[in-house]
Amino acid sequence: MEKPVYILAIESSCDDTSASVICDAKVLSNVVANQDVHSKYGGVVPELASRAHQQNIVPVVQQAIEQANIKKEDLSAIAFTRGPGLMGSLLVGTSFAKSLALGLQVPLIDVNHMQAHILAHFIDEEGTKKPPFPFICLTISGGHTQIVKISNHFEMEILGETIDDAVGEAFDKSAKILGLPYPGGPLIDKNAKLGNPKAYSFTKPKVGDLDFSFSGLKTGILYFIQKQQRINPNFIEENLNDICASIQYTIVEILMDKLKNAVKQTGIKHIAIAGGVSANSEIRNRLLLAEKHFGWTTYIPKFEYTTDNAAMIAITGYLKYLNNEYSDISVTAKARLKVTE
Repeated sequence: MEKPVYILAIESSCDDTSASVICDAKVLSNVVANQDVHSKYGGVVPELASRAHQQNIVPVVQQAIEQANIKKEDLSAIAFTRGPGLMGSLLVGTSFAKSLALGLQVPLIDVNHMQAHILAHFIDEEGTKKPPFPFICLTISGGHTQIVKISNHFEMEILGETIDDAVGEAFDKSAKILGLPYPGGPLIDKNAKLGNPKAYSFTKPKVGDLDFSFSGLKTGILYFIQKQQRINPNFIEENLNDICASIQYTIVEILMDKLKNAVKQTGIKHIAIAGGVSANSEIRNRLLLAEKHFGWTTYIPKFEYTTDNAAMIAITGYLKYLNNEYSDISVTAKARLKVTE
């Protein structure tokens, strides 16, 4: 009998401190501590984020090990997010992971946060199917929007990406224009369910077949709202659901157009989504419709594996562990890291 592989993973790339233990590819625990301190600033404040990570990391790791019902001596390796992310936040996780690996005398494994979002699809979870290679993944989050072709676990190619804002920013900044609190993306989704998606039309940006641009759309929404408010100061309050539905419809249309182009160019019909914005209900609905209309097979992760979480770091660490891909203790955090690095 082969000994089970237990990986403890730490994720601290932005404003959530998370720790997870997996046994082989099954998640035993996935603990996330959210930071509420940022909501009053309308965005993440890096200095406050790194301080909160320092407060949260020990209890979160302790909880993850307890929930997994193992002892820290059972761990086979420690995985952590090396990047991309906020430097101060990454440093907290990196330093902690190094110390723990040294103390327990187990291998250290550095993980690329963007690869981890994609590889979350390989967590052993009842009722979810794993995509076969090659597949296309639409990675959408607050900081990233890209279409990636995945030929095997660690062979990835960026087919298209955003040239300015990421899709998460487009949602959050549109919400800010409407006076909704941060983070506004989920609130747009919630209000959109009650509105008419065709109530207002916004211009789709003209960029390459597989690239994205959201800054022009955001400006268009701002000018539209300002113009309407000059006519009717209560425009937002009276039409909030319709505005949210129209904004969401436009953003999801842009994403779907690019995915259709990617399928046309590659001939690959296995489509996955990853990243925090993949929790959006309209994107999920449209992907399921695409299975019927275009004959795609779509792969949609469980909600808890879409936002920043350590389970996705753990599964990536596990796949690297199987390849004996360990890190040297001199490894450093890197704020900017491409999905292909």
